[in-house]
Amino acid sequence: MDIVQLPLTQIDEDTDQPRYQFDEEALVELMRNIEEIGLLSPIKVRTIDGGRYKIIYGNRRYKACKRLGLVTIPCIVTNMTDEQEIYLEQIAENLTRQGFSPIEEAEAFNKLMTDPKFSRSVKFLASKFGKPESYIKNKCELLKFGNSVRKLIIGGTEIRKDRLTEDQLLPLKDLPMEHRDPLALIMARDEMPPSDVKKIAKLFKDKDISAATKDKLLYKSGPGLLETWSVQQHNKAEKAKPAEPKAPKAEKSKPAEVNETATTVVETVPAPVSPYEAMDKKLNQLLTALPSFSPLPNEAALSLQELNAEERAELIRRMEALLEQLRCHTEEWDKLKKIAAAN
Repeated sequence: MDIVQLPLTQIDEDTDQPRYQFDEEALVELMRNIEEIGLLSPIKVRTIDGGRYKIIYGNRRYKACKRLGLVTIPCIVTNMTDEQEIYLEQIAENLTRQGFSPIEEAEAFNKLMTDPKFSRSVKFLASKFGKPESYIKNKCELLKFGNSVRKLIIGGTEIRKDRLTEDQLLPLKDLPMEHRDPLALIMARDEMPPSDVKKIAKLFKDKDISAATKDKLLYKSGPGLLETWSVQQHNKAEKAKPAEPKAPKAEKSKPAEVNETATTVVETVPAPVSPYEAMDKKLNQLLTALPSFSPLPNEAALSLQELNAEERAELIRRMEALLEQLRCHTEEWDKLKKIAAAN
């Protein structure tokens, strides 16, 4: 395998390659390493028309060398022309590198399976890349989520604020889109672990809960949703308990004989809930469900400018629903507070 030094000016990047996300900090770190010890691993290029070359893999190394103002870069040169073989090699190389994001993987696998130029099966990909079929399928499931969620997906299993791991997302993949993406964003914001996400996903899959109620649940925080799931599980367990048998009625004609060893069975009748108790319970539920107020960062307003028209309309719809719910609660409790103060 010959390695040759080629001028950077004769090399073109491959815009169709599977990897297109490059972390700025990692790129700067690579530049420092190249400055200190040089580029240890050559890039691979193929010949194209006009005496030029196109990168097969090594775009990040190429970018770092170009920023450093280097004149040449070590290359492995090939005459490959088969698009499928080139794309397969690009994926295989990137799978061994850090920074190849789960979404980039998912899009690459999906392209190999759905693009008419390739039309490869999951079985073929699993064999080619040495991965289980479930690995390929789970990666492709990430493509069910919208762009606002995809931007937050990272590799690894570390739970980070405003980021999402595959383990956090996959429990939500089978939910309807109107619940799937908003829940994913809540899970990212509140750093919910996969075990809790699974419980919340079950809550939204419950057929006994109406779609309208599920829509309202989206206004809760992650911990609030987990508390709702816990209450729901408790209520189900209570309903599933068998009814306690009632004590047999004594015959009127034969008064019951009482002896010293007899045990009297008294059926406990639950006391009716008073209106005050019902009101107090509802108040406690609201106080528990609502998170403590903390102002959003100044950047939140600026981030609204980055939304497309569809995302902005959806956000406004949910804001209006939240404000309407808060307005109703405020009116009711303000009236009750005035009555309590007058007495």
